[in-house]
Amino acid sequence: MFVNLLTIGLVIWFTGVSVKDFACLLVDQYQIVGAAKSRIFDQTLQVYLFRVSLLAILLAGIFYYYLVKKLLLPLQRLGVSTKKMAQGEYSPLPIPSQDEIGELTADFNHLSSKLKQVENLRQKMVSDIAHELRTPLSNINGYLEALSSGVIRGNQELYRSLHEESLRMSGLVEQLHQLNVWESKKLFKQQMAIDMKKISIDSLIETTIKGFDLEFQDKKINCEVDVQAAHVIGARDGLKQVLTNLISNAIHYDQGGWVIIEGKKDGQFYKILITNQGQPIPDDQADEIFERFYRLDPSRQRATGGSGLGLAIAKEIVEHHGGQVGLISKGNKHSFWFTVPLAASIDE
Repeated sequence: MFVNLLTIGLVIWFTGVSVKDFACLLVDQYQIVGAAKSRIFDQTLQVYLFRVSLLAILLAGIFYYYLVKKLLLPLQRLGVSTKKMAQGEYSPLPIPSQDEIGELTADFNHLSSKLKQVENLRQKMVSDIAHELRTPLSNINGYLEALSSGVIRGNQELYRSLHEESLRMSGLVEQLHQLNVWESKKLFKQQMAIDMKKISIDSLIETTIKGFDLEFQDKKINCEVDVQAAHVIGARDGLKQVLTNLISNAIHYDQGGWVIIEGKKDGQFYKILITNQGQPIPDDQADEIFERFYRLDPSRQRATGGSGLGLAIAKEIVEHHGGQVGLISKGNKHSFWFTVPLAASIDE
């Protein structure tokens, strides 16, 4: 609308000013007196008006074409890039200006980047699931084939090994189910009113830690606990799952023989830190450690880690509660932390 009004106004202004100036010139030149001179004046003015109108339309057309092209060209590029994105090509576009078109292009680039990241994660997830299931399935199929053909005979040790492989696959499927459940809860936030209750977080932490007493003793890990009494709003089972996953992670990768579990109020949130000494985590991988199936060991050997879903599940549960999760790493010393809203900071 602005371009149209500007173009029309330009034509009217240019034509009006030109005709006015030329009419004044003709009056001075012909000194109009009588019908003959008036007729010559009218004819001359009409010819000039026609020429000026054509020139004004031509100039306005060029001006209009330039402005419309400047507006439509970035939109055409967005259209082409959208089609490419639908085919799996994610390439950012240059931002042409700082106006609404520029903001739209920036939003498109952000969307393209996110979709590319999601697609990479999807491909990685499929590959990791196949990798995690391939080994136990191959072992079970090999043993069952040997048993059915009579090559080997069953014994207690063999059946125990098959049972362990079966439990490993069942555990992986259960973790995937938990991840899917919490992702669904985060998408459908109306479920929060049903799940969330007032919880004594310090009591929940101490209860969860007691469940690891035998593991701490078996692996000779000294656990120090320093938690501040407080109440939070959350799902008890969900928060217990987060604590369980983080403590299990600390025990599994422990290299120092100690774990420190802290809990304290931090503004409108309650912050929990689980610190221990483990293997070094590169700085460029610190943000990826909460992604599903992420493992520091690229070979994904069973002896060097779990399925890579525990921290991803913890992240989904914490974000469902409106909190955050993160890692503070200094050399071999790591502090996994998460926050959950205090009961006083939420309208009950």
